[in-house]
Amino acid sequence: MDVVKLGILGGTFDPIHNGHLALAQSVQQALKLDQVLFAPAGEPPHKRGMPITPALQRLKMVELALAGQPGFAVSRVDLDRPGPHYTVETVALLRAEYHLAAEACFFIIGSDSLAALPTWHEPERLLSLCRLAVIHRPGYRPRLTDLAALWPNLSAKITWVEMPTNFISSTRLRRQIEWGEDVTGLIPPAVLAYIRQLGLYGARPVSL
Repeated sequence: MDVVKLGILGGTFDPIHNGHLALAQSVQQALKLDQVLFAPAGEPPHKRGMPITPALQRLKMVELALAGQPGFAVSRVDLDRPGPHYTVETVALLRAEYHLAAEACFFIIGSDSLAALPTWHEPERLLSLCRLAVIHRPGYRPRLTDLAALWPNLSAKITWVEMPTNFISSTRLRRQIEWGEDVTGLIPPAVLAYIRQLGLYGARPVSL
């Protein structure tokens, strides 16, 4: 499909869950995006040394979650090149791939990530490459005056998106699966079946 306005949603997706899908849908509708591209992280720099599910398994879960979801697609941009993978390089590569202007490319983040923007790799360059579609996170209200001291044009690069409270944590889900708790309704059924099939996160087969 021809893409005029693109949203990019990066993450480890370990595992992908219904909160990710709801977030992408909210941004797509609010900004009238042609497509939201899910970009699973290959080697996320902020998670070095932490246990993480192999990339191809996380990719498979994303593919299963997006099956039959019009307007959503998956990118291997951070899986088919050596890491570490920084957001600024991901956005640059995808802009080139889709031949998009900076104003038509939206990187989707939560307000907690916006607050941490000064710690990102080459944040000023990132702001020159795209706009930020920022989702309000409960408990995180970054002081834009502080950030604007670093980047005076920051407010012009941000589009705020509201979405219904639907906070689901991948970290919490992994623990729930390990503990044998019911996560039905939190994870797409095909993804949950895959998790159980492979025994990811300590999953045990469901008794019939």
